[in-house]
Amino acid sequence: MPFIERTLTGQILQASKHFPVVVLTGARQVGKTTLLTHLFPERHYITLDRPSIAEQAETDPAFFFRNHPPPLVLDEIQYTPSLFRHLKIEVDQDRLAYGKFIVTGSQKFSLMREVQESLAGRVAILQLEGLSIRELVAAKILPTALDLDLLVRIFTRGGFPELWIDPDKPHRLFLDSYIATYLERDVRQVLAVGNLRDFERFLRACALRSGQLLNKSDLARDVGISVPTATEWLSVLETLGQIVLLEPWFGNPSKRLVKSPKLYMCDPAMMIHLSGHQDTNLLTSPFIGAFWETLVFAELRKQLSAEDIGGKWWFYRDQEQTEIDFVLEQGTDLTFFECKWSDQPKVSDAKNMEKISNSLEKSQHIYRVKKQVLLSRAQEPFRLSPQLEVRPLSAVLQALEVV
Repeated sequence: MPFIERTLTGQILQASKHFPVVVLTGARQVGKTTLLTHLFPERHYITLDRPSIAEQAETDPAFFFRNHPPPLVLDEIQYTPSLFRHLKIEVDQDRLAYGKFIVTGSQKFSLMREVQESLAGRVAILQLEGLSIRELVAAKILPTALDLDLLVRIFTRGGFPELWIDPDKPHRLFLDSYIATYLERDVRQVLAVGNLRDFERFLRACALRSGQLLNKSDLARDVGISVPTATEWLSVLETLGQIVLLEPWFGNPSKRLVKSPKLYMCDPAMMIHLSGHQDTNLLTSPFIGAFWETLVFAELRKQLSAEDIGGKWWFYRDQEQTEIDFVLEQGTDLTFFECKWSDQPKVSDAKNMEKISNSLEKSQHIYRVKKQVLLSRAQEPFRLSPQLEVRPLSAVLQALEVV
């Protein structure tokens, strides 16, 4: 199978030279195994999602490590949680043997709990997300200039490497199978869901709310479950890398700010598939703004993570309904991002960014707004003001270069 170079490669190789254990997290089918077997072809590779191997590792870890000595790649280690204690024993035999174990897992929170309890100070933790537009352009799978036809393809295939390596693979069948196999299997492992149909309805309800403020009561009512159950299931979807809950920025004490997070599907293809849209009606859908916002946030998140730029993502919304889609906080510097599904954006499209920038400046706040960026379908980059830069669709992959 062809290999697509990933921008996280440098960080993984660097971490393997300085830590005994490297943990690579990420949702199913984003390419973790493919990447690691490409980077470390000489290592023995063990997948722990095979029940027979997982049972051996759980019941007799000493025998397991004698049969499979390091350096080793351990795939899907969440199936053998007790193995972490024995990894610590193996590592402590020689703390300077860096890169001894490369470990992957698809259930982030449970994995992190085991890592923190057993491997503190011995591990580097990295996260791999789906393919980014930048990676697809670098692999010459996509051109630099992206038109609407290509955007439909990006929307419907998302960041799943398998859908880009095999351009003829039917994406709807792939996504149906993804939900029915990987996702449902992992859901059953994380918690006891009595009726997977209820959980799938819940997943579809989340997809329809991507880009919106999270209202757990409304979400629970629409699916027919309790609010505590909705809270637990949201945590599961976060654990499995299917959703992100983006928290509001609270750095402006002069404003009454909302406290609820915004919900985003991690991959726009999952959002579009679960919401029941077809390729032919995407661009005329009333949800097109939410599709665009979900895609842009996925790309910004991937670039910040993969290139280790540093910073934290938030959104801004106050009680006056003044909202900014994304706020990148880097120390006391802020960059505002607005997403507009328009090929002719106007100054009025960025009025909220200007309003909050002026508010912070007048209050002599410690934070300063470094730049305002409007991400749209304009054909070329241009400025609407000295502080406001419009970036076109083709420049989503360079969005953070302005930071």
